[in-house]
Amino acid sequence: MMQQKQNSSAVGIQLSSSLSALGNCPEQLRQRLTLPETSLSIQSEWLPERSVWVGAYTGHLIENLPNACEAWSSRNLRFAVTALQQIEVPLRDLTKKIPLSRLAIVMGTSTSGIADNEPLLAQHFQGNAGSSIDHHKQEMNALAKGLQAYLGWQGAAYTISTACSSSAKAFIAGQRLLNADLADAVLVGGVDTLCRLTLNGFDSLESLSKGICQPCGLERDGINIGEAASLFLLTKDSAPVMFLGGGESMDAWHISAPHPEGLGAAQAMQRALADAQLNASQIDYLNLHGTATPQNDAMEIKAVRQVFNEHGVSMSSTKHKTGHCLGAAGAVEAYICQQVLLDQTWLPLHQQGQLDPELADQHFVYHSKISQEMMQQPLRFVMSNSFAFGGSNVSLIFGRTLS
Repeated sequence: MMQQKQNSSAVGIQLSSSLSALGNCPEQLRQRLTLPETSLSIQSEWLPERSVWVGAYTGHLIENLPNACEAWSSRNLRFAVTALQQIEVPLRDLTKKIPLSRLAIVMGTSTSGIADNEPLLAQHFQGNAGSSIDHHKQEMNALAKGLQAYLGWQGAAYTISTACSSSAKAFIAGQRLLNADLADAVLVGGVDTLCRLTLNGFDSLESLSKGICQPCGLERDGINIGEAASLFLLTKDSAPVMFLGGGESMDAWHISAPHPEGLGAAQAMQRALADAQLNASQIDYLNLHGTATPQNDAMEIKAVRQVFNEHGVSMSSTKHKTGHCLGAAGAVEAYICQQVLLDQTWLPLHQQGQLDPELADQHFVYHSKISQEMMQQPLRFVMSNSFAFGGSNVSLIFGRTLS
């Protein structure tokens, strides 16, 4: 049995919820990650001249926030609170005896509430002098502060915005708060919503795929953008799935391109293994960052070869199912890893198109159902990668507590 004393930094995932193109519950998520049908949709409202595939959340969002949250009100915050409400009753019960000053929040985002201001900005630039733009809702810390106001907590509350590594870094930050005895429970996660800024920004970089993205594919041509809200309550107590540790590195190589040899990515994975006190051969599944851009996929597989060497770890990218959720990518993929560990019967399918022969030497998941032979040895440890603009690299490791 995995005991917390084996790794003093491990923290337990007591509660979690996730909303994305995969749906709003574990059953929908499992079905959409194990069947070949797409969960993305083609939409025409984001780019001025063409339609584009996106990972949109199509479920219900709450319409009104409490007055205490009004200063930070946006679709981004409503997305977050809708996810929070899925676990709100047990969360309040679990934390009711903890002093409010010991309840902390660390979130990751890249868009914040800018989508709400985009129509107002358009009016402003069209010469409408009467348009009033509220910048509070698009400040990065609006997400954490809005959730803090909703819950009434009084501990540390801040948002990390390091592009696509944001919510993965939130896990490590939450773990540090707990192990430094600065909090007794930490709500971590990430929320990003579709907006014209990011769609048009990636389009200007010629990084959007013309179809559904093909991670590590021979004809990969870019990403699909997605949106997600994924939240986790962490404490020092044991839980069925533990966050064992993480590793971080910084390439400082290029503002938007990764180090071509994957040096920083490999370093992040190696540091995560060291932090979790594991060897590469103990990792049962790797959730790739896998954006489907030519440079990212090539460098990530180079990094995987450096770290895992002869260990044929099962791996897949899930971004062809969720879209790239930017600041929320690390959190939604952490949620996927958690569900894999809890269920023990499936792994997420990698994209089914033709692989790039230069990258095809890896053990990509093409059959989602775990074989009877594999089921004799339960999944224990999984790793998830998140790599961001500017070279911000993060790897997270989760483990199943076995009885």
